[in-house]
Amino acid sequence: MRAFIAIEVGFSHEMEKLYRMLKETGAKLKMVEPENIHLTIKFLGEIDEEMVRKVKEEMMNAVSEVKPFRGILKGIGAFPGKNRIRVIWIGFHDNGEVVKISKAIDEGISRYGFKKEKSYVPHITIARMKGGERKEKVLQIIEEYEKKEFGEIECREIKLKKSILTPKGPIYEDLEVVEL
Repeated sequence: MRAFIAIEVGFSHEMEKLYRMLKETGAKLKMVEPENIHLTIKFLGEIDEEMVRKVKEEMMNAVSEVKPFRGILKGIGAFPGKNRIRVIWIGFHDNGEVVKISKAIDEGISRYGFKKEKSYVPHITIARMKGGERKEKVLQIIEEYEKKEFGEIECREIKLKKSILTPKGPIYEDLEVVEL
């Protein structure tokens, strides 16, 4: 099964406005479904049932000393950059908790053959851009919302999620939930 570790974010009124504006640009964008909005901590790829148990243990170890915390959703940007937009994201800001959790999980599961991340930048993917058509209009929105706040979330748990790919988009299902 295809899996990843994440914090659920939810879909705010401010995000809804941003979605509407991005869609109105006419650019070829694949928007992330509102019910699928999340902060990925680690993408795992294909795993089996046995690995689910091991990953959950590493998740528990990673958050054993982390208390619930607040995260601010602020600013938007693009990967790999503004010249070549592939992913449009909203920034995630906290006091370093998510990076700490990510590093601990990365370190823990690397012993099972998972590749370590070179760097981890907490963000919420909201759209993927297909081609450069109407890029200028998308760039205008990115620049206009570079410092915009989209809400705050209370982080109380991390989840191991299964991703089922369908023609209409992925369907996510919780496999494990680890409380902070």
